[in-house]
Amino acid sequence: MPYLTTAVLPAGSLAQHPQPTIPTGDGLLLRPWRAEDAPAVHRAFQDPVMHQWHLRGADSEDEVRGWIDEWRNAWTQERAVQWAVVDADTDGLRGRVALRTMELHMGTAEVAYWTAAAARGQGVAARATTALTRWALDDMGFHRLELLHAVRNVASCRVAVRAGFALEGTKRSALLHPDGWHDMHLHARVRGD
Repeated sequence: MPYLTTAVLPAGSLAQHPQPTIPTGDGLLLRPWRAEDAPAVHRAFQDPVMHQWHLRGADSEDEVRGWIDEWRNAWTQERAVQWAVVDADTDGLRGRVALRTMELHMGTAEVAYWTAAAARGQGVAARATTALTRWALDDMGFHRLELLHAVRNVASCRVAVRAGFALEGTKRSALLHPDGWHDMHLHARVRGD
């Protein structure tokens, strides 16, 4: 069945090019994941804060290597884009930023991020999200990016606001965490904001 609208981003918009490395301009780099990142990701997921706000746990480095394979393949399949957020000088892992649930025809995606414990409080997530947003909206031509976080995750709300994502509302009882159902804040940025 044909669409009655023209695709915002035609199929192949991402996959026809290698996944880019994106500098934040202030000491961080968003780069594609590598298999050798598995130990650092595994360590990051041992942090209790990660268990509080994320739905997955990492039982082993082998499991994380499987995630990294999925993250790398998602680019060519144009269903998600995942970057390691690293120190531009040392390549040390600081976190992750991603576009999930991409709908190229509509030009929409959901932004996701996490920060390793040792990098918290340094603006890593906000800086990485700002760089990702600039690439997605300005360089690639996405129309709308959404960002969801648990209402009780105040730090994540600060990241969204610092990265220019307007609060649009609350999705009640929208996501099941290990401690029960959470209301979620919905933030968004639209091209031209």
